[in-house]
Amino acid sequence: MHDRLTQSMRASHLLALLFVLASLALAAMGTATDDTFYLRLGTEALIFAGLALSVDLLLGYSGVLSLGQALYFGIGAYVSALTLMKVPSFWLAMAAAFTASLLAAIIGGLIANRVRGVYFALITFGLAQVLAKVVYNTRELGSSDGMIGIPVIEIAFGPFSVSTGSPVGFFLIVLVVIMALYALTAYLLDTPFGRVLTALKSNERRVPFLGYSAWRARMAAYVLAGVVAGLSGALYPMLRGFVSPELMFFATSGNAVISVVLGGVGTLAGAIYGSVLLVILKSIIGSWTEHHLIVIGLIFMLCVLFLPKGLAGVLRPPVEAWLSRHRRIPGPVPDAPVLPAIAVDTKAAPQ
Repeated sequence: MHDRLTQSMRASHLLALLFVLASLALAAMGTATDDTFYLRLGTEALIFAGLALSVDLLLGYSGVLSLGQALYFGIGAYVSALTLMKVPSFWLAMAAAFTASLLAAIIGGLIANRVRGVYFALITFGLAQVLAKVVYNTRELGSSDGMIGIPVIEIAFGPFSVSTGSPVGFFLIVLVVIMALYALTAYLLDTPFGRVLTALKSNERRVPFLGYSAWRARMAAYVLAGVVAGLSGALYPMLRGFVSPELMFFATSGNAVISVVLGGVGTLAGAIYGSVLLVILKSIIGSWTEHHLIVIGLIFMLCVLFLPKGLAGVLRPPVEAWLSRHRRIPGPVPDAPVLPAIAVDTKAAPQ
């Protein structure tokens, strides 16, 4: 069983690597053709991939469905926007978003983790709706119009800097941040903490008999998911130059859940692929008809019926087979030396 999980995780890592290579190819083509639209669209897809990653952490590994992850995504976006309007610093904005989303996730986790099942989903949904309405009616935060005028900043890396106004440069920055979040999440899931989360999903009542606190594990997973969503949301105002209360609405959380299901629940890399696929579908179908949500809903239902394991369920098996064929085969084990027999004279022994 452990070998099977290890092989699946290795396949997911290879899919993530292929995604990075495809993203670098897109950046190269965008630079060659001086394209802006598709690079900005790809950057947006990457940002929402971070939100989908946080949903997959909860749904795919600890077995709970959060319908309010947009809450932490929106908190990260608003805190980042407020920071950038006062001090145009990328690192300060990310640090502020991290702190705010961490505190909010701790408070939200203390509330939501008191219940399980459908009640957990409803509480997370309610928390997001309450804060969204508060922001919607707060004049200092732009009310329903949101906040505009987020400045274009320079992201300093020692003697070098990258402007958020550069389509290629900012695309690469977002790619690095999202893949760093993926790597961190994948690393933690490959530790005993990740095994506890898997045990929670399988049978939560038996976890205390293994010497672990089920509540602490759930709380840690919830806080980690909130921080991942918050850091992803902090990148949004740098891309679009504005934030609005819609970032906290149910539609944003719902799109993240759809992305996870399309990509494959419990695969991490599938959440990233699903987010990119959903953003592309919305862009293409939206250019054909204004009823694009109906088409996307039909695609979602077909995916649930005929591809229950999502896109990763199609891509991962051949990758696992390829990994199995290219595994290092150990050499033959040398025969153990044969020791000479020792004759024992039983008659010589005293009776």
